[in-house]
Amino acid sequence: MSAVLKSAFPLDDLPEVFLSNAAISRKVGAAVKAGGARKLGPRLYTRNMHEPLEQVSLRNWQRIAAGYFPGAVVVDRSAFEAKPSDDGSLFLDTGTGRARREAVRLPGLTLRPRRGPGSVEGDMPFMDGLHFSGPARKFLDNLRPSRTQNGGIARTLSRVEIEERLARMVALRGIASLNELRDQARRVAPALGAEAEMEELGDLIGAVLGTGAAPLSTASARAHGRGEGFDPRRIELLDTLRTQLQQQLPPTYVAQKVKRTTLSFFEAYFSNFIEGTEFEVSEAEGIVFGGVVPTGRFEDAHDVLGTFEVIDDPAKRGRVPADGAEFVEQLRADHAVILGNRPAADPGRFKERANRAGGTSFVHPDLVNGTLIEGFRHYLALPEGFPRAAFMMFLIAEVHPFTDGNGRTARVFMNAELTAAGLQRIVIPISYRDDYLQGLRALSLGGDPKPLVRVLEFAQRYAAGIDWSDLRRAERMLAATNAFVLPHLADEQRRRLRLPLASDA
Repeated sequence: MSAVLKSAFPLDDLPEVFLSNAAISRKVGAAVKAGGARKLGPRLYTRNMHEPLEQVSLRNWQRIAAGYFPGAVVVDRSAFEAKPSDDGSLFLDTGTGRARREAVRLPGLTLRPRRGPGSVEGDMPFMDGLHFSGPARKFLDNLRPSRTQNGGIARTLSRVEIEERLARMVALRGIASLNELRDQARRVAPALGAEAEMEELGDLIGAVLGTGAAPLSTASARAHGRGEGFDPRRIELLDTLRTQLQQQLPPTYVAQKVKRTTLSFFEAYFSNFIEGTEFEVSEAEGIVFGGVVPTGRFEDAHDVLGTFEVIDDPAKRGRVPADGAEFVEQLRADHAVILGNRPAADPGRFKERANRAGGTSFVHPDLVNGTLIEGFRHYLALPEGFPRAAFMMFLIAEVHPFTDGNGRTARVFMNAELTAAGLQRIVIPISYRDDYLQGLRALSLGGDPKPLVRVLEFAQRYAAGIDWSDLRRAERMLAATNAFVLPHLADEQRRRLRLPLASDA
């Protein structure tokens, strides 16, 4: 930054914020008097004459920190937060030289320097010569005790916050990341003079891994220690959904007292179509009722048949788990049937590699079992019927415990909850696929549960209006209400899914 700050005038050639120096001090002073610049702090000015100074300082905190303390390292809680704290504090290691060590107080921003070793192994270069603490250093520095000063924020994170950060690391990168962190910390601890903090970090990691006995403060860390580590962000999403489901009156569409094979057929047909296993209705009929497999599509055909077998079996259709262990066992068993003829998908076995779809990275393999069990505890707090059904579907879909077949399995469990409560099962017709997926994304990526709940409520109301007593009658009603229209054509042709009428039969 120093080269930029010493660049020649005119003023417009300087950054939005800049430090004055002997070469330009008179011109800067004249610019301030003429209304072309404003003072932010000692030797610090801005060309921005419109925004509040607090906003200008916070937006340019990196440039300001590098200008006052060249080569400094962003440390302590600032290294985790990657920005100034809520009170504007930014904590810096400015090395062992004679540079000023008192705080620099600016509108909206306070630079809080301290002596230290400066940049060490693992620290990452940032803009204008500034550095960010490396992963191991962040934990070691933040295990040093600190207190709030003058009502401000503490320099380092609390023990609870440290545990939460460790749990978040596992959620993103798995259990192996803790061993890597411990090894990195051992290498940099001597340069930081952090041998005591290294011992504390080692004990803490050992407890989270279940190999040590150090006390743990947070539920997520204790769960890791029991071998039931869960993804805390996913549990937050599930808790958001649970709260929404508890706050509203659930729909009560009673199941039709008809032979259920027709509903099971179309439920399996639509559930597979959503996942890209596309057949004509007549082809799917041949697969399910005639054992006819289209040429070259053995695995696809079995996906439809396997899904149908699970949901049409009276012993399985309304079965709901009583506890977390039974839930996991049942989940694996049903998946083994649904994808039984896809050996590459490891039927009945949880994934061993992380998976993702679109912009969503699902739960890390190390945390699948624990996240399912912890999520099930939240499920138990909901009333039976639609609330549990919606929750169960999202729990499985969001964890994505298998290499493939997660959506199909999630919807099977959703409808098992409805069947057990004597309520109408949900189908997601082809034309409603994008609405359903958008509802999932709204919660998964945006934290908003309302769109998903609305989609499922409408889908259940829709299914309640179809006469499932006869295959041909149901097919006519589905066609009349645009159920078979491809999603991209539903809007283009104004043939969106609509509720059934008696005249559609």
